[in-house]
Amino acid sequence: MTDPRGWRYAKVVAIGHDTPHSVTLRLDVPDRVRHLPGQHYVVRLTAEDGYRAQRSYSVASAPADPLLELFVERLDDGEVSTYLADIVEPGDELEVRGPIGGWFAWNGDLPALGIGGGSGIVPMISMLRHNPDNFRVAASVRTMADLPYANELVAADALIAVTREDFRGRKGSRLTAQELVPLYTPGAICYVCGSAAFAEAASMLLLDIGVPTEDIRVERFGPSG
Repeated sequence: MTDPRGWRYAKVVAIGHDTPHSVTLRLDVPDRVRHLPGQHYVVRLTAEDGYRAQRSYSVASAPADPLLELFVERLDDGEVSTYLADIVEPGDELEVRGPIGGWFAWNGDLPALGIGGGSGIVPMISMLRHNPDNFRVAASVRTMADLPYANELVAADALIAVTREDFRGRKGSRLTAQELVPLYTPGAICYVCGSAAFAEAASMLLLDIGVPTEDIRVERFGPSG
């Protein structure tokens, strides 16, 4: 019997470019296991000489979406991201494995708060799409042009902290603890995703407003090495 979470080939159905340095892939994954918001997939590329490279990408689509949506930030020196952003076309097949992850997953039943830095907002998009009534979200980004799913976040009245420019009457600055207070419901699980430095700073903000350590779940990303 085929492992439902093992490696399989997914067909690229559609491609989008939500920001100038990214690609959004809509994939048809055969026998797909329904994911939980917060989980991720691994994409593996194999060269003609057998060399393989793989990277993990958070799922942006809601569990009920018939297609799997992955957001890929294009890194100039990225073995996988440059191929996905520059070469892949609709109709191509990609080798994928997932969904993966349990600690950072959210089933939507209880209130939650998500804080994403830059492309760390992507798993929060899946959460927001899954159950917007039970989810509050804050995004931190350098400029609005860098923010994935900006229109969707604005429509959801998300807190958007732009650090290098003014936005909607807010002076360009980092996210503050005071801004998070109206978004937090006591007892809610708080999800933080971003670079190591951002994750540390955002976690401290949550502690400052009284969120128990056990209610903070963090996912960090950084250079693949």
